[in-house]
Amino acid sequence: MAADAVAAAMAASSLCDDLEPATVRTCIRDVLAAGAARAGERVVVGGWVRTGREQGKGTFAFLELSDGSCVSTLQVIVDAAVHPLARLTATGTSVLVEGEIKEPPEGTKQNVELKVSRVLEVGEVDAAAYPLPKGKVKLTLEKLRDVVHLRSRTNTIGAVARIRHQLAYATHRFFEENRFLYVHTPIITTSDCEGAGEMFQVTTLFSQAEKTEKELKENPAPSESEIEAAKVIVKEKGDAVAQLKAAKASKQDISAAVDVLNRAKEHVSKLEERSKLKPGIPCRDDGSIAFENDFFKRQAFLTVSGQLQVETYACALSSVYTFGPTFRAENSHTSRHLAEFWMVEPEIAFANLQDDMNCAEKYVQYLCKWLLDHCREDMEFMVKNYDKSAIERLELVSSTPFVRISYTKAVELLKNVTGKKFDNKVEWGIDLASEHERYLTEDIFKKPVIVYNYPKGIKAFYMRLNDDDKTVAAMDVLVPKVGELVGGSQREERLDVLKQRILDAGLPLEPYEWYLDLRRFGSVKHSGFGLGFERMILFATGMENIRDVIPFPRYPGRADL
Repeated sequence: MAADAVAAAMAASSLCDDLEPATVRTCIRDVLAAGAARAGERVVVGGWVRTGREQGKGTFAFLELSDGSCVSTLQVIVDAAVHPLARLTATGTSVLVEGEIKEPPEGTKQNVELKVSRVLEVGEVDAAAYPLPKGKVKLTLEKLRDVVHLRSRTNTIGAVARIRHQLAYATHRFFEENRFLYVHTPIITTSDCEGAGEMFQVTTLFSQAEKTEKELKENPAPSESEIEAAKVIVKEKGDAVAQLKAAKASKQDISAAVDVLNRAKEHVSKLEERSKLKPGIPCRDDGSIAFENDFFKRQAFLTVSGQLQVETYACALSSVYTFGPTFRAENSHTSRHLAEFWMVEPEIAFANLQDDMNCAEKYVQYLCKWLLDHCREDMEFMVKNYDKSAIERLELVSSTPFVRISYTKAVELLKNVTGKKFDNKVEWGIDLASEHERYLTEDIFKKPVIVYNYPKGIKAFYMRLNDDDKTVAAMDVLVPKVGELVGGSQREERLDVLKQRILDAGLPLEPYEWYLDLRRFGSVKHSGFGLGFERMILFATGMENIRDVIPFPRYPGRADL
């Protein structure tokens, strides 16, 4: 009976009689995909008007409607008797309409259209102020960055968003199919993974200083004489308590006097605490900033990588990955750099460099194949408008085994190149530039390339030192269009070697003691890599600027919204 009562209550509550009914909306992608098979069916669709025009001397209007579910728009026909047409035709207007799917007249480019019987909702637009142009008129991608809150309504940014979504979904699918666990690593960290020092600092010292300065203006710090006067009162109250006790006064009188004494002591304590308040950022005697007064009681930063933290889970749960935002305070204005970007970082226990390369190759191929199978319309849009070879590139990478060569061999090949002058001189020990990486993959091999065993001087401290004492077990996956797509390594599992590598990098040991513990307590051979998610989108779409493949780009001078 109790169960029946609960079920009845739930059924009753689901009716929500005090709310308007839910909207059962059909997405435009589904309408267009079904085509004439759904002719005669009544549906509700919603979207934003791309173009609108009145026809038949104002008796009806054609609206090209987009809801973001696909590149294509749905042609909607509205009669003037159904709704005032002038309120519907402006570009950017949002509408929710109900109508019947119909086959259009022969010779038209649409495979279906919607004849509207009811206009349910309208979100009007001030056409004169709306920054996005009508129809086929385009704003440059650079100009669209000035209206980042509206640019997702354009075909290009919409297509990029859907491709980005599919790549993110495919990432989780790939790692789930390969028995990896998804780990959420912290955005705020006290460790510098790369050792480069180009990190955003997280601090409340500035807001604390502003608050203190305002407080001192409104209520200045007590003087020494005020504190001394308060201490005199404490002594007087203490003497009064002593006298009452000596006179064997009642417990009630003594208790009341003690309460007064305690309040006087508390007042002195508050005055002494306020006397320590000083305007400005708190500093130590040597002039350095006193981070012990900060929120975390030490320096903290926005992470440049979740790798070090996710290693702790790899050393317990074997195969893990993290996928989240990372940050770098690099004052770079190039088309390849952002201050905030996303990284996919798997970490595998009991794995060497060969295992790492195998996983990276398999993952990149999986992503390419996924886009070919699930994002064909958007990829065809990119081919038509931005990069004619985008689909061919995905097909190449998804089906071709990656070439694997050592760094030393790569340098040798590049040094022997004739008929091509590089801007950056090629010699053993340099960090290969994008032009070198792209030449290897686009011109020499014409397929993806994995370069491994890099000089230790150009790689991070955590990469395993090889027996030659000159190189580390690192690898980069190079692909056409972008060059380096993936960077990874076998991690240094030997405690003594790792300690020395940290010191050689000019870093203090103390912040990495927890990381060293992974080697002290059950150290295990392990490897991992990082894939720059936005670079993967650049590679897939053929877009030229990384600022156009992330929803809200952050770079020097810009952090809109």
